[in-house]
Amino acid sequence: MLIGQQITVLGAGIAGLAVARALALRGARVTVLEQADAIREVGAGLQITPNGAAVLRALGLGDALAVAGLASSGVELIDGPTGAMVARLDLSGLRPGQSWHFVHRADLIDLLAQGARDAGVEIRLSHRVTGLDLAPDGPVLTLASGTALRPGLVIGADGLHSVARAALNGPAAPFFTRQVAWRAVVPAEPGARPVAEVHMGPGRHLVSYPLRGGTLRNIVAVEERTRWVEEGWAQRDDDLEVRLAFEGFSPRVRGWLDQIGDCWLWGLFRHPVAPVWGRAAPGAPARGVAILGDAAHPTLPFLAQGANMALEDAWVLAATLAAEPDLGVALAAYQAARAPAPRASWPPPPPTRAATICAGRCARWRIWAWARCRGLPRGGCWHAMTGSTVRT
Repeated sequence: MLIGQQITVLGAGIAGLAVARALALRGARVTVLEQADAIREVGAGLQITPNGAAVLRALGLGDALAVAGLASSGVELIDGPTGAMVARLDLSGLRPGQSWHFVHRADLIDLLAQGARDAGVEIRLSHRVTGLDLAPDGPVLTLASGTALRPGLVIGADGLHSVARAALNGPAAPFFTRQVAWRAVVPAEPGARPVAEVHMGPGRHLVSYPLRGGTLRNIVAVEERTRWVEEGWAQRDDDLEVRLAFEGFSPRVRGWLDQIGDCWLWGLFRHPVAPVWGRAAPGAPARGVAILGDAAHPTLPFLAQGANMALEDAWVLAATLAAEPDLGVALAAYQAARAPAPRASWPPPPPTRAATICAGRCARWRIWAWARCRGLPRGGCWHAMTGSTVRT
């Protein structure tokens, strides 16, 4: 049982706020430590597929999602140079009660933050954690101010460069995938259809869909290249670069790119899945550390599942902690439920042109890759997006 248990969550992102509300609803006393001085808009659009929407409904936030998001009617694969339709995934076939939404990341963060506060979660801003010591008698957090904290359970939802992940697993060794991505938001054309369009060409592809009631259009454009680019979303780029990269695409795509003002570029790096997702302190078995979301299994942006997997992690972690009084057993059950099957080796070989969704002009491969590979790490198939992994 979690009633009265003190839990500290690192990071006020999607994973951190979701797990904070899930734990607080089960009776825990939750504090979220966020290094920024405000919960600001980060990134742009994202897709909440049925598995993620099921978690939000289970958290009591389904109505808020319906207000903040735009219901999707389909996914279309389009030949980039000609604009010709390759295939369409019609979402009218979703089961009753399921939904697929396009949401601005800032709006999702806002509804999760409000939901966490409504559940009694305390969110402390300007609290940057610089160290985490896994002492035998429990974790010790060190803040940038020099303050040391000794919470009962620490949950690391602190992203790619997680302090909690490093404490559990040591340093990781990501590698550049030889792909970069531009991200931008532009005004949407009147009557923009609620469809995710994937425009594909040799060595590049572009995904776009409307946001905020169809007033904005989200754009993520990916290009294969050998030149290294820094990881992260904070690197500005000249909008001319993305226009040149896609100058051979259809007038529709070029028209979107001509509207770009602020353009952000980041290098896509592959990070290994963390070997250890949680550990109880040997000298104090009721205290320990766990990780979730990008801290546990960083994802590339091709499958629209990063936010959805973070939501699923949050639900499963909270449920296992509530169901199992032994922290070590609970954390082992959580990892067993969520972690992918072990890989034979790391790192895997660098991706080839034929192994990307936008590879070449082979329509059969592109259709198979999109339909087959948009699921979770363990299942990896379409039923993983139906919400069947969440029991409400």
